[in-house]
Amino acid sequence: MSKQEPREREDGADEPFSSGKDPDLPSTDVTEGPDKAPHRAMFRAMGFDDDDLSSPMVGIANPAADITPCNVHLDDVADAAIEGVEDAGGMPIEFGTITISDAISMGTEGMKASLISREVIADSVELVAFGERMDALVTVAGCDKNLPGMMMASIRTDLPSVFLYGGSIMPGEHQGRDVTIQNVFEGVGTYAEGEMSADELDDLERHACPGAGSCGGMFTANTMASISEALGMAPLGTADAPAESPERYDVARRSGEAVLNAVENDVRPSDILTKESFENAIALQVAIGGSTNAVLHLLALAAEAGIDLSIEEFDEISRRTPKIANLQPGGTKTMNDLHEEGGVPVVIRRLLDAGLFHGDAMTVTGRTIAEELDELDLPDDDEIEGEFIYPVDDPYQEEGAIKILTGNLAPDGAVLKVTGDDKFHHQGPARIFEGEEAAMEYVQQGHIESGDVIVIRNEGPQGGPGMREMLGVTAAVVGQGHEDDVALLTDGRFSGATRGPMVGHVAPEAAVGGAIGLIEDGDEITVDIPERELSVDVSDEELEARREDWEPADPQYSSGVLAKYGTDFGTAANGAVTNPGAKQD
Repeated sequence: MSKQEPREREDGADEPFSSGKDPDLPSTDVTEGPDKAPHRAMFRAMGFDDDDLSSPMVGIANPAADITPCNVHLDDVADAAIEGVEDAGGMPIEFGTITISDAISMGTEGMKASLISREVIADSVELVAFGERMDALVTVAGCDKNLPGMMMASIRTDLPSVFLYGGSIMPGEHQGRDVTIQNVFEGVGTYAEGEMSADELDDLERHACPGAGSCGGMFTANTMASISEALGMAPLGTADAPAESPERYDVARRSGEAVLNAVENDVRPSDILTKESFENAIALQVAIGGSTNAVLHLLALAAEAGIDLSIEEFDEISRRTPKIANLQPGGTKTMNDLHEEGGVPVVIRRLLDAGLFHGDAMTVTGRTIAEELDELDLPDDDEIEGEFIYPVDDPYQEEGAIKILTGNLAPDGAVLKVTGDDKFHHQGPARIFEGEEAAMEYVQQGHIESGDVIVIRNEGPQGGPGMREMLGVTAAVVGQGHEDDVALLTDGRFSGATRGPMVGHVAPEAAVGGAIGLIEDGDEITVDIPERELSVDVSDEELEARREDWEPADPQYSSGVLAKYGTDFGTAANGAVTNPGAKQD
């Protein structure tokens, strides 16, 4: 809102009830002409004046909430963006939307709300922008599903938009080492195994999260923030500044200014997003060891943008793009460490120099990726810590972190992130669980044995519904010392903080008759990373016979939001989108 006091129109104006605003701006529907006097009266009631009403109307979509440290500070971030919009001559209008704390809902029935919140955020921001005739958007985001939800809304509205991340939390300190929320989840498993005392777990809990900001490793929020730069939806260099740092608020102000530049130059998501920009996003994701959730979200963003993108392309790009960043959970460093080395642009620069990135892809600034890199004051390449951001020709790992597995258990694909041995091959008996809670109880009671393959099913987009993340159970497995000798697979999802041989997004899911719903306890499962195989040692004939006896389970919810989205979700192989107009093959 304008900080100026309302003022009356100047007498003798040549065109009464006209501000001279660009007639092509949507906001003229509610600000121009004598018949819009009631509409202007509503704006004036909120303190907007003639200068505001003659300016582009910029929506500031803000999911601030006291429900998660990822979002608790976003009112301050939004205020800085509002200052930037005002300084650049725009009319900022702030409005709110929801958020779900993935970390707090983790391991509970409430986690089923997480992926649904992505859709609700996209729907709500789209509705406000459409209903109130916004000219542009600054979309602010903190917790995981905020990020794709906000970008989906920008794509749907196709308004000039700048994506603004709220920033990452600083690492905590425990027993002289940096820790994140990942360490706490894994500490639960270590405590259950008797290898951590109650006092030590309590101390870890109290020091892991020292303030505001999204979870500190290269987990889902930081992955999607980094990807927003690769897509061109956010200016380069805006993802990595910590949440409570002066740099974060400077980024917010500059984002507010940048959106007016996008309005002036008519730069829209449809001008930015191309097949090449999605290839850039995937290349960055696999090079930094980003979250498996980014596979789901990038597929959804591409579907919203009408761009052909298949799950197989993640594997193709990962085969040719090495992992060059030593970031948690597959490494040791945090987002703050990346910020101190120059941020996401230093990784992009290395990929671009190696011919693994499209430098001519457009960004929200109206300049290309390559032109933006030239504008930034980055450290020289030889000044960057070599055992953190590795050279492309001497990488951390020869291939990217994301692998797409297929086979008779996942004919439409499944997703794995390599956080350890990229030559992992595992065969073992299936231990079947109908949902996360039963599996967690099994693990916590110490029943897990070396060689097991834990199968958690009916957790997919439709079957869950909502495709829960399962950091609790995966962290418990790792915390009990089974990172290398037990595999886990599910038609649900994993947190970006998950590590170990955990295979998610198995498609088709159990709820629609996928093979994961047909396997039985004791069936021999193969997880083979080099061969990209996920299979069960059961003949096609036997699987078909089991399918004939299979009956879908009754929906867990018959009313309310979970029932609605349970029927709306598409397959994980296409991003689990709900928009009926989005491209779905």
